[in-house]
Amino acid sequence: MSELAIKAMTPFSAESFRQRALHQSGGPLETAWRDHGDHLLNPQFVDVATGLTLRDAAVLVPVVDDGNEAKIILTQRTATLRKHSGQIAFPGGAVDPEDGSPEQAALREAREEIGLDPHYVEPLARLPQYYAMTGFRITPVLSVVKRGFDLKLNPAEVDDVFEVPLSFLMNEANHQRGTRNFDGTERHFYLMPYEGRNIWGITAGILRTLYERLYA
Repeated sequence: MSELAIKAMTPFSAESFRQRALHQSGGPLETAWRDHGDHLLNPQFVDVATGLTLRDAAVLVPVVDDGNEAKIILTQRTATLRKHSGQIAFPGGAVDPEDGSPEQAALREAREEIGLDPHYVEPLARLPQYYAMTGFRITPVLSVVKRGFDLKLNPAEVDDVFEVPLSFLMNEANHQRGTRNFDGTERHFYLMPYEGRNIWGITAGILRTLYERLYA
């Protein structure tokens, strides 16, 4: 499909998202991670991250087909988790040896965390990896989810699940910037407050990369 045909679609429909995901711009996945999201804001951390021993992880970016106004499923992690407790996140986790691929890991984790049946999920493409200072190299798996699913939260991992309009998250006006001190060095990040929820950190960094490669 041509770029003009894609842009002629209703921009925030699931079909438009599908075509944009399959024809995304911004350079090859293997190297583009340096040039997107909050990696671009923190070049000093990029060099540090490449020298760390990182474990592979995957997250599902689930875009729900709701006609012209698609939505993204997000979770709120429980406050008792060892890492990223209480934060807004995509379903996901470490890639286990038996998974075989980031796609399989993301689908498995989504089922374990929120009960999302893979039958309703169409994996489409990947975004560039996100290098997290907490020890993970994360592959975001873009997907379209058809309605009809029933969710059942795993209380050991997830306190809540909710949906945010794709149009809100892909509007640069909603991308704020923040700064925090990390081991004596300032680190810059994106945040996207939505209806009393603070979407920031890794999740906002991945969403910003999604915007830059599909909608900017």
